[in-house]
Amino acid sequence: MLMHRAPCLLFLPTMWIVLLWACASIGPPAQVQGAMIASRSDVLKQDNTEVTKSRPMKKRSTNTEKVEVYSFEVACTVTSRFAHTIITSKALNKAANSQEISFEVELPKTAFIANFVMEIDGQNYAGNVKEKEKAKTQYEKAVSKGQSAGLIEVSGRKMEKFTMSVNVAAGSNVTFILTYEELLKRTMGQYEILTRIKMKQPVERFKIAVDIYEPQGLAFVQATTTFASNELLPLIEKTTTATKAHITFSPTAEQHQCLQCPQELINGDFIVKYDVKRVKGFGEIQIVNGYFVHFFSPPGLARVPKNVVFVIDKSSSMWGTKLMQTKEAMQSILNEIHEDDHFTITEFESSNVYWREQLTRATKQSVSEAINYVKSIRAQGGTNINGAVLSAVHTLKKGREEKTFPERSVDMIILLTDGMPNIGTKNIWEIQENVRTAIGGKMSLFCLGFGNYVEYSFLDVMSRENKGIARRIFTGSDAAIQLKGFYEEVSSPLLSEVEMRYPDNAVSSLTETQYSRLFNGSEIVVAGRLNDSFMDNFLVEVSGQGAEGEIHEQGKAGVLSWDMVYPEEEYIFGDFTERLWAYLTIQQQLEKSGIASEQEKDQALAKALSMSLRYNFVTPLTSMVVTKPETEKTFIADKLTEDQRQNVELGRNPPDLNQRKPASNRVQGNAGNPPDLNQRKPASNRVQGNVDGDPHFMIELPDRGDALCFNINDKPGTIYNLVKDKKSGFFVNGQIIGKKKFSADAKNNTYFGRFSVNHQKLGVKLDVSIDDILVFNNGKQIRLKWSDAASIKEASLVLRLTNNCTLTVMLRHSVKFMIIKHTKIWKKHHFQQDYLGFYTLDSHHLSSTVHGLIGQFYHGVEFELTDLYPGEFGERLDAVMYIKGQTLNVTRHLEKDFSRDVKIGKDVLCWFVDDNGKGFIDGSPSDYIVPNLFNF
Repeated sequence: MLMHRAPCLLFLPTMWIVLLWACASIGPPAQVQGAMIASRSDVLKQDNTEVTKSRPMKKRSTNTEKVEVYSFEVACTVTSRFAHTIITSKALNKAANSQEISFEVELPKTAFIANFVMEIDGQNYAGNVKEKEKAKTQYEKAVSKGQSAGLIEVSGRKMEKFTMSVNVAAGSNVTFILTYEELLKRTMGQYEILTRIKMKQPVERFKIAVDIYEPQGLAFVQATTTFASNELLPLIEKTTTATKAHITFSPTAEQHQCLQCPQELINGDFIVKYDVKRVKGFGEIQIVNGYFVHFFSPPGLARVPKNVVFVIDKSSSMWGTKLMQTKEAMQSILNEIHEDDHFTITEFESSNVYWREQLTRATKQSVSEAINYVKSIRAQGGTNINGAVLSAVHTLKKGREEKTFPERSVDMIILLTDGMPNIGTKNIWEIQENVRTAIGGKMSLFCLGFGNYVEYSFLDVMSRENKGIARRIFTGSDAAIQLKGFYEEVSSPLLSEVEMRYPDNAVSSLTETQYSRLFNGSEIVVAGRLNDSFMDNFLVEVSGQGAEGEIHEQGKAGVLSWDMVYPEEEYIFGDFTERLWAYLTIQQQLEKSGIASEQEKDQALAKALSMSLRYNFVTPLTSMVVTKPETEKTFIADKLTEDQRQNVELGRNPPDLNQRKPASNRVQGNAGNPPDLNQRKPASNRVQGNVDGDPHFMIELPDRGDALCFNINDKPGTIYNLVKDKKSGFFVNGQIIGKKKFSADAKNNTYFGRFSVNHQKLGVKLDVSIDDILVFNNGKQIRLKWSDAASIKEASLVLRLTNNCTLTVMLRHSVKFMIIKHTKIWKKHHFQQDYLGFYTLDSHHLSSTVHGLIGQFYHGVEFELTDLYPGEFGERLDAVMYIKGQTLNVTRHLEKDFSRDVKIGKDVLCWFVDDNGKGFIDGSPSDYIVPNLFNF
């Protein structure tokens, strides 16, 4: 259904009216709606043309009542932890004209897409997996013709969204078939299969079927949902035997609707959890078609005591909810720490302070004292990650030397931080080298990155270089649960320095055989190629260190025969061991590339790429290219790493996997002045300068997970220079407007109501007001209304205007920015105010001499915070800021960034500088006043 949206409406004080202009999709199980295209790519073809209303070009809109999605099926077959999922959706165009029909599903972010096919009128159109660079070339050619779109989007913490649409002739059918595969990971003693369902219309034939084949034997199988009512629960059918399970969920079209809420359809997750039986010994080996897989997680192993230093970031950016949730999680963790463990806590900002200088045994008394200490932690200062981690390493080494904890125990550091290093050593590669050298392979480092602004790749590499793992902790009400859950995964080590050995003459092309830790509830998986497909005597040698000392055992692992376990199954998934081996090899080679030398990195990436292409997997090195049959329009499906997912969430350009470290990890610099973080790569200095509201200036600093803001109050008509870069010829001015009911004697809110943008070298000018938008480009002129949906693509200018009142502009090799029109409505007073917001999305191409009210911050700003204390108004936090040689009193404020969410904005915590930004901006506000809007 198409719903027109009243442009840019914001009702105060608390009511939002959101009418969505919706695009079409078929989602799990099915979503079909109209896909309305209003493209204006031709707007600059005529000189001095005025456009006063949106004139959609020829488009294929969809009448959803005339599209019938009559079948949606999810078939998941799990064969020894390797899941092969096929999603099939079928739709019929019942209209008298052709229509766009869309397919939208969500899949786990750990899965690799293996195939995608559209069947239209008996003809198949399949996606082709290509090397990412080659796919990118093809995609960019399509972009230049306006014929392109991405297929994959980030969807929450665990999922990715795949979307595809195609034009279907009247009376014709379309079938979408998506296949993806993944190796299920054992966590906390179970495997999980997740299917996300977001229904937009009832489907006559709907079914989810999960078949599990585990010849080792099933210990338990559970099927649950996050949406099932009492009426739907009986529809989950489960049949299990000793070695297989069959689970189905197949409601009728009528049952898709909630009886108590008939307007709502099924929306949630269908989850299957299970585990396998385990016997003492060397684990389970399965051999199929010349490939083997070995699962190792023997029961009954005693846990190894651990010695852990908790390193907690208490810098100013942790203030508020983050620190509260961290303290809540730490209290739960400490209450569950094992009495044989030793621990201590260090909190850090510019420097670090210990609860106890030495690790202490986890007695009831010490745990109680530690909990009280955690409760007293207060946020303040900068972020000295290097100093804090090196101090923790020293503490563990000293404990070893003084024999304050058992010899047969494992040492680990758990670091929790929400930002980037901005005090002490700040270069991330130098920090990684310092930590790696200090640890020397003798302990594990686990890093928890809290929030969106933490540099996840930095923590990920530092963890994996030191026998640990990194995990993103997402901001939300469940952050404390995430922190506690991570600790539970690593709280019970069973073995360390585990190595699996196999007969040299019998196997080849092995996946990783050395693991630093085996934790309770996890599993080691090794796969490889057999030189002799028939092996009566498969010997395995396992070595490692356990609670009772070193182990070194050799014996015969159990080799299971599929023909004997499943005599009635002709073939379930014949090449599953080979594809499991390929999946695991690719994953491990990608991980290796992040911490290897340059030569090893090249080899690892080459191997991962070759196997991705061979097995038709969409991985971070490959893309699936889909060409729509009726238009030759090119679509591309990419796989994102966790670091790339984070960059997409923040609107950054995803980093290149081939990004090189410096020739030496040790970056040259003065001994007293460690190299700045900004030396590591050009794009690292990310600053977003914004102005919105009445008017609020906000400088966002993602690299340190913080923001600074200030207001300037002046009379309507005043024009300020916002950005001035004489070297590149880029300028932005903004004119202040007041409320329509403006009183000279009262305090009045003011806003920006008009912006002028000029790029002298490119010959581009924009005059953007609350009424309309004027674009001048090389002698051509076009007028747009905010109600238009339009796009312009020229050599030097890319402009997109959407009918949610958002104008996005990219100027070649210069800058990218967004201008948003707001309409604020006071319903009680029958009054409304139109105003504009300006958001800098990318400014790193501008010169180092760029200036202006927000331009002066484009290349970063250094500051420190001290003396944090609760403010006069309770929840607000006051602090002292040292910046530009000035000492300023600042207050923690919550502001809105509408560039991330145009409808309701994204909450951003910032340090507010009062008195018109005095001491924060260069000079005074009057220095930035210009005589007219086009004075550059």
